Amino acid sequence: MRVSKCIGVILVLMFVVSGFQPLPAVAQEAYKIGAVFSVSGRGAFLGEPEKKTAEMLAEQLNKQGGINGHPVKLIIYDDESDATKCNLAVKKLINKDKVPVIIGPTLSGTTLAIVRVAEKARIPLLSCAASYKIVTPVEKRHWIFKVTGSDRHVVSKLYRYMQSKSIKKVGIMTVSTGFGASGREELLRLAPKFGITIVADERYGPKDTDLTVQLTKIKASGAQAIVNWSVGPTQILAVKNWYDLGMKIPLFQSHGFGSKKNLVLAGPAAEGVMLALAKVNVGPLLPNSDPQKKVIMAYKEAYEKKYGEPISSFGGHAWDAFNIVVQAMKKTGPDPAKIRDCIENTKGFVGQHGIFNFSPQDHNGLSEKDLVMVVVKNGDWALLK
Repeated sequence: MRVSKCIGVILVLMFVVSGFQPLPAVAQEAYKIGAVFSVSGRGAFLGEPEKKTAEMLAEQLNKQGGINGHPVKLIIYDDESDATKCNLAVKKLINKDKVPVIIGPTLSGTTLAIVRVAEKARIPLLSCAASYKIVTPVEKRHWIFKVTGSDRHVVSKLYRYMQSKSIKKVGIMTVSTGFGASGREELLRLAPKFGITIVADERYGPKDTDLTVQLTKIKASGAQAIVNWSVGPTQILAVKNWYDLGMKIPLFQSHGFGSKKNLVLAGPAAEGVMLALAKVNVGPLLPNSDPQKKVIMAYKEAYEKKYGEPISSFGGHAWDAFNIVVQAMKKTGPDPAKIRDCIENTKGFVGQHGIFNFSPQDHNGLSEKDLVMVVVKNGDWALLK
């Protein structure tokens, strides 16, 4: 009996001397979020800030404890701006990585190439591209959403401004990609609604190196304004050719021009160019009463501190998509169907591109009211009155 007591005392003393070491906490299972961006290829200037933004947000979220204690595992693939590679990347996320939700792709063409894949797999997808076709018709896009303002919203904003300036004759030039084709359709379709006549309709390829022929034809058409609809190098080319030709006809760009890097690349040639943009681009110019200003300025401060470069519309796409997904997963966990339903019923989400109000009839959740007219002035954005 005494021996047993001695052993017990010794064990207690050993326990006290060694210090209490609690059992390690069981780590919560990670919640996966898949992403496909055009980090390289012709859409790299769009996809790179999207990737950087998503990585920054995932890092911030995990430092704050993740989603309900679950760390976030962000799995990103580069589709190299190629539809076939995008298709393979999305299938890999679904079949190998088993993600419950995907953000991206970056481009309209690559997104349209994979919507059926996501639909068939019943995995919610939030595209960062613009074409209205991505979420239309909504009954065939049950699992597909997008966070970029639709081209019809941008066209309406441009035409409404032109209407206020008594511009009635417009020449358009569009790139022969999914983004350009969708924009062209809306430019043609909505013109009559605003009393506008399209007097020239020029097209060009994404690898063209000279657009003076198209611009010269528009000049000869009697157009009072030009609208160029493209992304990548051709949008810079359009500005420089317009400037070199000494054209006095005002030039409007699509929202694909919404990056300060484009202003640097275009240089003085971009002075006076006008476009409709999301507020994420002009946060410091917004009144303090604007509900978006706080989230825009917080994103601007964090991103620019981390990467040493200005924010853009494109990084803002990833900000909106990532945070909408996180908000849904906080309520539902990693269940694809529940995430989809939660996104579809999201109301009043204050994001970089507007205040989102999704519904079963609207898988974009934005409107023309979420855009502002801007002009390039002294190498920066300025609000148009």
